[in-house]
Order: sequence, then structure tokens, then C-alpha cells
Amino acid sequence: MPTSGSRTRRAGRAHGGADTATPGRTPEALVLLCSVGSAAVTVAQPYVLGRTLDLLLRDGGADGAAGRWLLLSAALLVGELLLDTLTSLFTGRCNATWTASLRSRALDGLLRAVPDRARPFAPGDVGTRLTLNAADAGGAPAARAALAASLVTPVGALAALAVVDLWVAACVLAGLPALALVLRAFARDTGASVADYQKTQSEIASRLLEAMEGTATITAAGTGARERARVLAPLDRLAAQGRHMWVLHGRALARSGVLVPLLTLAATAVGGLRLASGALSVGELLAVIRYAQLTAGIGGAASLLGAVVRGREARNRVLALARVPALAHGTRRLPPAGRGTLELRGVRVVRDGRQVLRADGVAVPGGATVAVVGRSGAGKSVLAAVAGRLLDPDEGQVLLDGVRLDRLSRDALRTEVGYAFERPAPVTGTIAEMVAGGPRRVSPEEVREACRAAGADGFVRRLPDGYDTPFPAAPLSGGERQRLGLARAFAHAGRLLILDDATSGLDTATEHEVDRALRRSVRPGTRLVVAHRPSVAARADLVIWLAEGEVRAVAPHHELWERAAYRAVFAADASEDEAKTGEAPDRSATRRSAPEGVRP
Repeated sequence: MPTSGSRTRRAGRAHGGADTATPGRTPEALVLLCSVGSAAVTVAQPYVLGRTLDLLLRDGGADGAAGRWLLLSAALLVGELLLDTLTSLFTGRCNATWTASLRSRALDGLLRAVPDRARPFAPGDVGTRLTLNAADAGGAPAARAALAASLVTPVGALAALAVVDLWVAACVLAGLPALALVLRAFARDTGASVADYQKTQSEIASRLLEAMEGTATITAAGTGARERARVLAPLDRLAAQGRHMWVLHGRALARSGVLVPLLTLAATAVGGLRLASGALSVGELLAVIRYAQLTAGIGGAASLLGAVVRGREARNRVLALARVPALAHGTRRLPPAGRGTLELRGVRVVRDGRQVLRADGVAVPGGATVAVVGRSGAGKSVLAAVAGRLLDPDEGQVLLDGVRLDRLSRDALRTEVGYAFERPAPVTGTIAEMVAGGPRRVSPEEVREACRAAGADGFVRRLPDGYDTPFPAAPLSGGERQRLGLARAFAHAGRLLILDDATSGLDTATEHEVDRALRRSVRPGTRLVVAHRPSVAARADLVIWLAEGEVRAVAPHHELWERAAYRAVFAADASEDEAKTGEAPDRSATRRSAPEGVRP
């Protein structure tokens, strides 16, 4: 079987193909068209003005030719104003369109990614990439078009200058390589500086978000000052990087600011000599001076070049989210008569060179409830992720009713394999919409039935608007939110339902009620429950016992209870629970399941 690495690379390429789906080149082309038009008008103006001035000085415009050239000058001025206005309008639209596209592609890629592969991106880092970096990247196409147009002006001006007078053109041309070297050095040095600055921004945002999530702990511990220092620790580095960026920018502007006047002065001097010799008219001298200024204006492209470089680095950071490897899906469906038989054959998951899960020959009968137990770090959540294909193993196969999970279509997989986690995903709709959201179409009555099965119907009805209460605004405890997450999983339960710490916030009595409802009131199927309490394991049909990333045994709880190492798993967890809550754990279910003569 191919490894997950090869599969995720193929999926990444397939998904990365979506990177080519852009807003198109139309917004950028419109900016470029208007910018080039404005540049062309700017290049034409000195010649027209010089010609007009010569005609006015020669005969005062008596023959009407000067009047026509004067009207043409006015038309060019109005045209430049209109083109600049259109450039601003299309630039705004281009920036907004590209920013929205980049954010959508990055978010879509992140949501479709293998969860394990997306985990290295901290929430604060993701927020920075989707906001600040996306805005910088979205402005790059328009800046690129403006930069291209900004080069039209000096090139066109140099060509026009050569038409008016070759000697002045040669003088200006001699100084252009120095300006080009200034821009090249600026682009080279700015790229690395911008990348470092953006990374430090993300680091500060990540630390701030971590502090916000732990506000209660920080307040209770009185460590606010220390936490503030931790969050702001990279600020000095950020300031230094920012100063370095401004130094590079200022250096480029200063050098071009010296070279441009020198070139203009040299062109004016040569033009004056040519005027004195009778080779140039007054109007042509005016055009020559203006063209020299426009040609030397290539140094002013530093700001646009900086925006393009900043946008390029930001785009790489944003699209890194879109390129996180996603799972590739097949086309098969599950057999209609299947009951949810789950098999793990030669499964092995490796992270950073360390084996985190090994499961071979594990078979779960269809319709059974299986508890997954083990100490912290034993691989329970990894097994739960592999069993429902949130993660592909590096080796081996996972089958549901005889069909490999990696060969199922996306719809078939997510319709028949469901999850409930410790924290339900936040939604912006009502509680009813939160429970109904999923792969299946769920009626209002089915929503209420699922809430009753999860023990949530009572507190939902007591809310001011009942099931129509907005979920984000509902005053719910952690356990109540967890029950709503369970209700959503129950409403969409397929032939395999995996509960990964989904009952950790419930008390023992409520957990027992949920377990009973799961067996009686939810669509029949196979249940895989990550368990920490012996009572949950005792009620299960089978137990998958994990130790140090390997499946130690698969057997009923009462058989495993005879082993001291198995009992020690719950002894450690029970001690931790008792220390946290101040209450003794419920051992009644364990006593009922333990063989005679064996004391839990």
C-alpha cells in the first residue's frame, strides 16, 4: 500500500491545482491598460507643450495652428486626469478581488487539509497570514501592473528624447545604469527583510492568542506581567527588522534622489548648449528638460518595487496554507448491507522518526461498542484519527465493511463515518442549525431527538429562544457545549461513530445516560469511544488497550481487568481526576465487571 507521504503529496498536488484558479488577469490588465495609457499621455505632453510654445512664440498663433496644439494639450491634461481616476478605481477593485481570492483559497486548503499536517500552523500565525499577509499579497498584482506602467514612462521619454535631440538622450542614458543598480540592490535586500518581518508578526500574534485563551489561568496565577513580557518579547526584534526595512527603502530613495537631479541638471546643461548653438528651439528645450526628468524617474519605482516584493513574500506565506496536503479520495461506496465492521491491518504511524501507533490484526465487529484506553500519549487519538480517516497511516490499511477507507469517495466516507470531539466546532447560526449541520439532511424533529439522546434538550429549552438561540451567544458551560457536539454527531451518525474525548466534560451520571441513549436512540452502528474512566470501558463490548503506541490487547474489559498493567491505566487517570475535582471516581461499573476475587 502506498504510504501516506506519497498519498498526501499527490493530494497536495491535486489540491494545489486549485492554486491556479485565480480571479484571472482581467483586473490586473485593466490597471495596466489605464496606467500605460496615463504613461503614454504623460510622455506625449512635453512634446505637445513644446510644439505649442514654439508656435506661439513664432507667430502668436495667427494661423490657427497654435490653437489646435493648445486644444490638444488641454485634451491630454483631461485624458491624464481621467486615466488616473480609472487607474485608482481598478486598483481598488483588483486589490479587493485578489485579497478575497487568496483568503478563500488559503482557508479552503486549510479546512481540507489533513488535520495532522495543519497542526504546525498556530492559530495566531494563521490569523496573520489570512489578514495582514493576504492584504499585502492582494495588492501585489496591481502594484506589479503599476510598476510595469512606471517603466513605460522613462522608456517612452527616452525614446522621445532621442527624437528631439540625440546628444541630450545620450547624456541621460549614461546615468541610467546607476539607477538600475540601485533598484536591483533594493529588491534583493528587501525580500529577506520582509520575510523576517512577517514571520515575527505571526509569532507575536500566536503568543497573544495563546494568552487570550489562557486568560483565566493567567489571572488566577497572577502572572499577567510575565505573560505580557512573553507576548511582547519579539517586539524589539520586530522593531529592528522594521527599521532595517525603512533603512533599505530610505537608502534607495536617497540614492535615486541624488541621481535624478544630477541627470536632470546634466540634461539641462547639454540642452542649454544645444539651444545656444541653434540646434534646439525654446519649446524643444522645454520638452528636453521634461523628458530628462521623466526618464530619470525610473528611480521613483522603488516604492512600487517594494510593494511587489512585499506582496510576493506575503503570497508565499498565504498560499502555504492552501498547499497543506489534503486527503485524496477514491470513487467507491460501502456495501448497503454492511454493519460497520472495522479492520486495521498492519497499520503504522510515524512522526519525527518515532512510532506513535502500531495496530495489526485489529478487528471490530459491526455494531459493537469499543472503548480505546491507554495512558496519556499512548496513541488513542491517533488511532481514532486513523480509524475514521482524518489521517492516513504511513503503512497498512484500514477497512470498513471490507472496503479500504482511502478508496471511498468523500461523500461516502463522511456520510458513514462520523466524529464527536471534546470541543464542537463553532458556528454562527442557531443551536438548531449547529446540530443539523453535517453531511445528512436532518429534520427539526431529528434535531430534538438527537439533543434528547445527548442530554441537551432540557437546557436548550430553558434558553430564551430555545433551539433558535444563536449558538455563539448562548450562555453554555463547557459540558453543555460538549453535549451539543454529541447531539450533532448523533443526528448524523452513520455505520461508524468515533467519540474522541467527546464525554470528558460530563459527570459520570450524565455520561452513563448518554451511553445508554447511544445504544437505544441513535442509528445502530459501530462505536469507537476514547475512554478514560473504567465505567466507560466496562460498558463497552470490547476494549482496545494501547500502550506506548502499540495495541497491547483487544478483549472485553473484565478479561483485561485481571492484568495489573491494565488496572494501572485507570488508577493513574483516577488519581488525576480525584486530584482535580476533589471527588472519588465512580468505580461501580468496574466492580460489576471485575471477576470475583479481583479488587479494582
